[in-house]
Amino acid sequence: MSDVADQKRRAFWLKHLHQWHWVSASICLISMLLFALTGITLNHAAQIPAKPVVTTLEAKLPAPLLARLKTESDAEKEPLPAVVSDWISEQMSLETAGRTAEWSTDEVYVSMPRPGGDAWLSIARDSGEVHYERTTRGAISFLNDLHKGRNAGPMWGWFIDVFAVACVLFAGTGLFLLKMHSSRRPGTWPYVALGLVVPVVVIILFVH
Repeated sequence: MSDVADQKRRAFWLKHLHQWHWVSASICLISMLLFALTGITLNHAAQIPAKPVVTTLEAKLPAPLLARLKTESDAEKEPLPAVVSDWISEQMSLETAGRTAEWSTDEVYVSMPRPGGDAWLSIARDSGEVHYERTTRGAISFLNDLHKGRNAGPMWGWFIDVFAVACVLFAGTGLFLLKMHSSRRPGTWPYVALGLVVPVVVIILFVH
């Protein structure tokens, strides 16, 4: 009777572990490949050539909007006035609303970093000249920055967190499945131990 109960318990756990294992594997698959490949490209970033492409735009604020900038508070950091952001969006197709701007006596500077590149916009407070510059460094640089979560926004940060949880679930269920099958696979724990020993040895001997 005890053997039958043990077999049922084992079958129950095997069924649910396999189910959670393949579900988490399906969720992780594409992103895991992406993060593995970008891990390689990040490790060899110096050997991968990237040719920056620079795009510039220029415009001039209308007098009423320029007057708003001249009379705006002298705080060092605060967003552009909504009417100025709306004008920039309409005339230059750039989104500056909500971004923190750096105010000085001569100009207003808005940093607009992005994955795989950088961008900034400046407005001269005396003349109203608007200058925008965007630098892009290609698809590999874009994917590398996504790997690091650099300048990718809060939603991408949440995605990385969810992906990490799915990876933990995938690895954890895999570990339990290894345990349940280890009695018939004597090489299981030596291989698991090897996965721990190799990076530890590399760290001890080669990482300073």
